Amino acid sequence: MKELRSLNKLIDAFKSFPSIGSKTAERMGYSLLDMDNEEVNNLLKAISEAKSEIHACPICGLLTEDEECSICKNQNRDHSVCIVLSYAKDVYNFEKLENYHGVYHVLNGVISSLHGVGPEDLRINELLERIPKEGIKEIILATNPTLEGETTALYIARILKDKNVKVTRLAYGLPAGGQLEYVDELTIEKALDNRTDIK
Repeated sequence: MKELRSLNKLIDAFKSFPSIGSKTAERMGYSLLDMDNEEVNNLLKAISEAKSEIHACPICGLLTEDEECSICKNQNRDHSVCIVLSYAKDVYNFEKLENYHGVYHVLNGVISSLHGVGPEDLRINELLERIPKEGIKEIILATNPTLEGETTALYIARILKDKNVKVTRLAYGLPAGGQLEYVDELTIEKALDNRTDIK
């Protein structure tokens, strides 16, 4: 049987998504072929709109369709407390909590020598600028409890040592080597409540 090169390219494209293996990518490829033209066009339109309309908030790095995100614009939020996250998607677990009303800062990654990501590649300078500008009194480091996440948290804690700001780390609680996006709200809430000072 002749190889379907265009289908193979489609399957390879789906495999580039996180957590999508060969079998799942294959099912997605065949499912797309089963769609009628209107469904395919709607899918393409949705992808195109998301890519053109959604961007990072220039202040905190969260995803937004507005000039600034709704959290940064909200004067009722406590701008003196800031949770620092590796990725924008990690914010949703914190926003489900009823007892956190502070703001966020997204680093856009973690320090990783394996992947060639250094501190200069992250949004650390933007965080330093926000501290005096917004009157931030506490930084809560909420990077994932992986080797890279811990390295990033310790680096940030070190450069904030001489700043007039309290630096804490989420309590664990959170499984070592885990990812925040897969953690339930109760575990997140307990980790936030029991956060510890970083010396």
